[in-house]
Amino acid sequence: MEENAILTRLLALQEKPYGELQKKLLPTVAPDSILGIRTPALRALAKEMKGTREAADFLSALPHRYFDENQLHAFLLAEEKDFDRCLTGVNAFLPYVDNWATCDQLSPKVFKKQKAKLLPAIETWLHSEHPYIIRFGLGMLMQHFLDDAFEPIYLEKAAAVRSEEYYVNMMVAWYFATALAKQFDATLPYLRDRRLSPWAHNKTIQKAVESYRISQEQKELLKQFRVK
Repeated sequence: MEENAILTRLLALQEKPYGELQKKLLPTVAPDSILGIRTPALRALAKEMKGTREAADFLSALPHRYFDENQLHAFLLAEEKDFDRCLTGVNAFLPYVDNWATCDQLSPKVFKKQKAKLLPAIETWLHSEHPYIIRFGLGMLMQHFLDDAFEPIYLEKAAAVRSEEYYVNMMVAWYFATALAKQFDATLPYLRDRRLSPWAHNKTIQKAVESYRISQEQKELLKQFRVK
């Protein structure tokens, strides 16, 4: 399956009305790069292609022209079972990620099996100057290190992130709101002591108050820490 053959298959999955909806949700993506293909269809194509020569050729053909090609790329990386090959592929791809959807849906399955090896990569991503690389690092820290692998130092790493980028700050808030749901006692001091930027601080509290995973008593406490 050559690259143009892959594009032909993508075009066969296109739903133009869905593409118009996506354009409204993805303001950082060039509108003419959005074909309008639903996520389940792209995931199914990735599963069909995984492990083939065609998939390898597609993964090496960066940059892609279309948002939907980037989505397919992310889902192919998610299917890679070898950690080192996956990490190499992720690092090659991340500089081309230009939106929250591709960033957040890039979630390799093998990462959860190799958490110790993942941590140094997260550290590197968090210190990037590329907003979606930083967001990806925060997402991986949130996804893999707030449950049984949690250590308080990870909160410190997330709190140290400072950016003027909306999509980075939103992920900081998402991370800390999730941390409050899963590790409330360890996370609370970051709100009590105002360790985050004012915007991320208030957005964290907003998201936590909206969460069903946080008790009403905890929500009332958090409301006291809002800043003006």
